[in-house]
Order: sequence, then structure tokens, then C-alpha cells
Amino acid sequence: MKKAVLALLAFGGMLCAHAQTEDELKTQLAEKKDSIAAIQGRVDAIQAQIDALPGWKIGAFGTIGGTISQFNNWFAQGTPNNNAGNIGITGNAFANLQQEKFFWRNALTTNLTWVKIDDKDDPNDDDSFQPTTDVFNLSSLYGRKLSEKWAVSGLMEYRTTLLNNFNDPGYLDLGVGVTWTPITNLVVVMHPLNYNFVFAEDDTIFNSSAGAKILADYTRQIGAISFKSNVSIFASYEDSDLSNWTWTNGFAYTLWKAIGVGFDFGLRSNKQEALNYEVNTLGNTTATFDTIDNELQTFWTLGLSYAF
Repeated sequence: MKKAVLALLAFGGMLCAHAQTEDELKTQLAEKKDSIAAIQGRVDAIQAQIDALPGWKIGAFGTIGGTISQFNNWFAQGTPNNNAGNIGITGNAFANLQQEKFFWRNALTTNLTWVKIDDKDDPNDDDSFQPTTDVFNLSSLYGRKLSEKWAVSGLMEYRTTLLNNFNDPGYLDLGVGVTWTPITNLVVVMHPLNYNFVFAEDDTIFNSSAGAKILADYTRQIGAISFKSNVSIFASYEDSDLSNWTWTNGFAYTLWKAIGVGFDFGLRSNKQEALNYEVNTLGNTTATFDTIDNELQTFWTLGLSYAF
């Protein structure tokens, strides 16, 4: 009995010692995390001062994703013998000039994807790579500073596709207003005087109009992580059917040197494009702005990334 009591006391002491050690380690870990947060805060403050210095700031990062596959006698699927492939490329680049009295910010975003499927049992099928995702966005913003955070500004933004139907449609926004830069990496453009030029062969669906332009862009690099988020909104004064918005996002995490993992996704709403697809692609000539379902447009790409 005495031995059992001693054994229990020893085991209890071990548990207490383990609990004490674990609590001490957790306390030390919390202190280290606080230290890391404080160091990161000082690093961010220094980086903000560097970003605010006059001169050009240039950067870019992108994503390359791809898959290939081959099936032979895989009867569980409808096309048992095929070769397939997918290639996706995205790019996010900026060139910004910061001066004491003005700034000039330029940005480029692209997202291109090709898909191929070769049905080896069908000699007449199209076995070439076909473009699917097709995004091109170029913007240039000039601002004359009124204060540290506000500026009178002019914006040019052009959006279209490159692989299919270049400039059909194409959108060119030209406008003036004010720009707000509450923090170093965030730019918010508010232009109540803006004209949205729309270029397209079918001018019965696509129409230019005056309206308000709102654009917000956040681009930043923290250690091995680079990311960019951009939302562009046009609100037509003439007809809400002519309004549109696009939100794109790009992330890259560097694993080794400049190579890492990248993820891009985007959302878009454009009623003119939805009606054009219904009429000219699906052949529903009776469709109107009132009858179509303006579904949300989306894309995403995941793959290897390269940053410089």
C-alpha cells in the first residue's frame, strides 16, 4: 500500500511538473509573439517611409499553372481515349512615380488560360489549345496633391480581352475627380465626371455613357507574400443596364528565391456582356436587358508563381 501511495505521489508530481513546464513554455511563446509583432510594426513603419520617398517604384508578380493528362481505354468517361491540357498565366505589374506635389500610378493586370482536349477517336475534332479565361486591364492615374491624403486626379482605364474578340468589347474610362490615399498601399479613386467609351461591333447592345467611376487598389508585399486587390466600378448616369464592375485579386507566396505558389481570382458583373452572349452566341434574338439573367462572372487560377 505504501508503495502504491508513493507511486501515485510521484506520478502526480510529474503531471504538475509537466503542467508547469507547459504553462511556462506557453508564456514564453506569447512573449515571443509579442516581440515579433513589435518588430513587424517597426519594419512596416520603415517600409512606409521608403514607399513614400520620391521616385519610381516598380514591381511585378505572376502565376503560371498547367496540367497535362492522357487516357487510354478509360471507359468510365464519355471520351475514353484523349489527351488533355490546361495552361494558365497571370501577371500583375505596377510602375508608380511619387513626387512632393504629384503622383503617377500605372498598373497592368492580365489573366490568360488555354484548354485543350484531343479525342483520339474523333479525327475531326479540334485538338488545338482554346482560350478560356481572357482578362486585360491597364490603368493610369495622375494626381495633383492637395494634402498628404487627398489629390485632384485624372484616370484612364482600359479593359478588354486579348485572345478572343480583341476590343470587341473594349472599355475605356476617362474621368476626373479626387483620389484618397489613407495609407501607403491603398488608393481610392472617386471620379463623378467620367465617360465610359465602349468599343464593339454590335452597337445595339453595347453603348457608351457618362457616369461615376470608383476604383480602389491595394498592392503590398510582406516578406515572402505579394498580393494585389483591385475593384473597378462604373455607375452609368443614363441607364443602370450600362453599369458594370470588376474585382480581381492576385496572391503569390515565394518558397525558394523567386519561385512560389500563386492564386488569382476575379468577379465581374456586366449586363451588356450577358446580353451579347445570349443574343450573338446562344442565338436568342428575342432576349433583352429585362429578360436575361445577369449571372456573376468568375475565374480563378492556381499554380506556380514567379516574382521579381
